[in-house]
Amino acid sequence: MIDFDALAQAMGDLDEDTVKELLEEVMEDGGSEAGKAMEACQKGMDTVGKLFEEGEYFVGDLIYAGELMTDAVTIMKDALASGDSSGPKDRMILCTVKDDLHDIGKNIVKAMLEANGFDVLDLGIDVSPEKIVEAVKAENIRIVALSGVLTLALDSMKATVSALRAECPGVKVIIGGAPVSEDACKDIGADEWAHSPQKTVQVCKEWAAA
Repeated sequence: MIDFDALAQAMGDLDEDTVKELLEEVMEDGGSEAGKAMEACQKGMDTVGKLFEEGEYFVGDLIYAGELMTDAVTIMKDALASGDSSGPKDRMILCTVKDDLHDIGKNIVKAMLEANGFDVLDLGIDVSPEKIVEAVKAENIRIVALSGVLTLALDSMKATVSALRAECPGVKVIIGGAPVSEDACKDIGADEWAHSPQKTVQVCKEWAAA
């Protein structure tokens, strides 16, 4: 029986050995409880964020936590994938918006989306609305995921969604990151918002199937 509380604790403590040991246990039966393990890892990442805000952790710890979370997704990648991903893949755009240079959360979400059969066009960090619109038109994209960690990212998201509505009607937009909320989503004009990679994947899969 996997101790998911211990997994969350280990992730929050940045205890790499324990995290990987527990995840290997999760994968022993093919990963039937990989979803619960992912939730535990996310809970641990929430702890990391709180400790950073309280001054217990520093930027280096955040980077390390992001790398550890990416490793966790990689270990469980096959189990986290669902459905038939062998056929044509849905292409979508993912990026961190203008004036925000963070990519840890974006990279975790990318790994999860790819595990679930998406062909992710990662535009990187600090991406302008113009570049996103240009890529949507050039690649005939239907789904865009915007990431941001800084509060000022909300303004960039709003400008990006406004540009997409004007230039690319019909495109679905999901936003994610620390400052995002239901109220922010309404103000920005996005179709959906998420704090977890699991929800991002779920929403994008629903849109892709529509």
